[in-house]
Amino acid sequence: MLNLISFQSSALGSLGQIALLGALAFTLAGLALAVVGGLRADGRVVEAARRATWAVFALVTLGIVVLMAALLNDDFTVRYVAEHSMRSSPTWIKVTSLWGALEGSILLWAWLLAGFAFILSLTLRRDALRPWALGTMFVSLLFFVGLCATIASPFTPVSGLLADGRGPNPALQNHWMMAVHPVLLYLGFVGLSVPFAYAVAALITGRLSDHWVVVTRRWTLVAWTFLTAAIVAGGWWSYETLGWGGYWAWDPVENASFIPWLLTTAFLHSIQIQEKRGLMRSWNVWLIVLAYSSTVLGTFLNRSGIVQSVHAFAGGPVGPVFLGFLAFLLIVGIGLAAWRAPALRDEAEVPAPISREGAFLAGNWIFLVFAFMVLLGTLFPTFVEAAQGRRDASVGPAFYNAFAIPLGLGLMLLMGVGPLLPWRRADGQGLMRALVPLLASGLGAALIAFLFGVRATGVLITIALAAYNIVGLGLLTARAARAAGGLGKTLRAQPRRYGAYTAHIGLVVMALGLAFSGAYRADAQATLNLKAAPSTLLREELALTGLRQEDLGFGTSAVASVSIDGRPFEARLNTYVQAPGTLFPAPAVRYGALGDTYLVVTSIDPKGQWASIRLIESPLVSWIWWGTLIICIGAGLTLVSPARPVLRAAPAGLAPATD
Repeated sequence: MLNLISFQSSALGSLGQIALLGALAFTLAGLALAVVGGLRADGRVVEAARRATWAVFALVTLGIVVLMAALLNDDFTVRYVAEHSMRSSPTWIKVTSLWGALEGSILLWAWLLAGFAFILSLTLRRDALRPWALGTMFVSLLFFVGLCATIASPFTPVSGLLADGRGPNPALQNHWMMAVHPVLLYLGFVGLSVPFAYAVAALITGRLSDHWVVVTRRWTLVAWTFLTAAIVAGGWWSYETLGWGGYWAWDPVENASFIPWLLTTAFLHSIQIQEKRGLMRSWNVWLIVLAYSSTVLGTFLNRSGIVQSVHAFAGGPVGPVFLGFLAFLLIVGIGLAAWRAPALRDEAEVPAPISREGAFLAGNWIFLVFAFMVLLGTLFPTFVEAAQGRRDASVGPAFYNAFAIPLGLGLMLLMGVGPLLPWRRADGQGLMRALVPLLASGLGAALIAFLFGVRATGVLITIALAAYNIVGLGLLTARAARAAGGLGKTLRAQPRRYGAYTAHIGLVVMALGLAFSGAYRADAQATLNLKAAPSTLLREELALTGLRQEDLGFGTSAVASVSIDGRPFEARLNTYVQAPGTLFPAPAVRYGALGDTYLVVTSIDPKGQWASIRLIESPLVSWIWWGTLIICIGAGLTLVSPARPVLRAAPAGLAPATD
């Protein structure tokens, strides 16, 4: 029997635990009401289920507020605070500690999920899907709230009171991005629960028209935008914190966030085919089931301890429970899709390979193969351990790059030509008309880059495809502007289309940043002596101008002041009280439009006479961050409602025109 409440140990912790148990009770009640209301088609019962989401959200919010108050007030009678916070931590670290460990992160997930369910309850239409969409949300809530209230509760009584707390994970104190990246990631993961709920509702009721896809497009796009921002924010955290000068290492937990992104991107593209042509109905159901299930898979990998990662939590009791929930989602989703397979058949004719639908379908297959290969590489060491009992197997970046680069280039190829092709079928002449200006611009751009000294094959191909895509988007815009009578009119009338074009431009910018920073990254190391003559490294002059120690209160920081071509840099090596023998680098980065200068200290003389440094020059890295911003702006534009035409009143005395 779990020991969940003890007012003698912690009154505040008991309040938080009661809030979570109350949320669990309302979740169970809401699930029962939603099912009964759906079976009986009773609007009053469904309304009661809808209001139950309000109670769940309010009670989980109370739990979050209690835990945050305990963190900010150093209440070490609350177990989570005692184990993952400490008195000397700055306020921002105490705030981020709420999701910096296992129980708090699951509580944050449950709170966001309850928030999405609450918003959904306010926007649901009064139709047959309503009770089953609510019921599906309650199933997810039952799992996450149930975890928070039982085996993953942050409020269970402490065994012994600590005077100062054990403190947070040192790696999570080294950069402010940990206040942003996890929250964005959870918003992306949790946001996919809504389209999944609608898909399940459509399968249960048999109402498999395009309605559920149209309703969930905005929900999916919002979740996808958060997930995109989260993945790149995690790369920025890695770039700024780990001291290796990179942003993506194909780490298992990084991969676990990338797989849902690939599947959701495929879903966002394929639902356009269902909306426009009534095709790919079964495909879209499978995609959203897999996308939401993959978020649970990623969470399982992150919290089970079966993969080794700088991002992963230590193994705990929740791993098998997550695995069971993943199996449940897959069985239910696959079972419902198989049951309704006859009703999911497309009524329209199969599209020709050379058509807009064909290009979208080819892109979807690339996304699926991409996701499968990433999953295979991520789980391969686990398979080896299960089969042979050893944990030394690993899959390095070479494996992932071998398929990621050609697949990514293939997607860029389809991204440029697909929207230029007509629906249903394109003849040979139509295909050539679409391709000739794109290919000519791509070859021209690659030739110019070659003349300017670019020799890396992958970079030349990326430059060619970037120009190819930009010209394609320009042609599409010009064509629409001519048809609408001006660019301003078509922008106001079709914000969704031009938001997608903007997002594609962001992807092009990001692709250029990835290509150049990967192929032309320069890395060198040296030991600099204080007051010695400057050293030349990567064609730049470096001089060590000072060394000092700073007391952080919750650790220490060794600071090396270095002059690079006369510009001052300060790189740090931090240590924290939780891990006094481990050094955490804090690089100094000078961002530039054409490239970054990245300085990291690897070791410092205890006597203050020298420092070993690593200098990295990475061209166009900033284009990755700017490209992501453009993508998010584009995604936001697609959410804007199109302008409606203004109907002018007929002049007085004139009868209105009639057909």
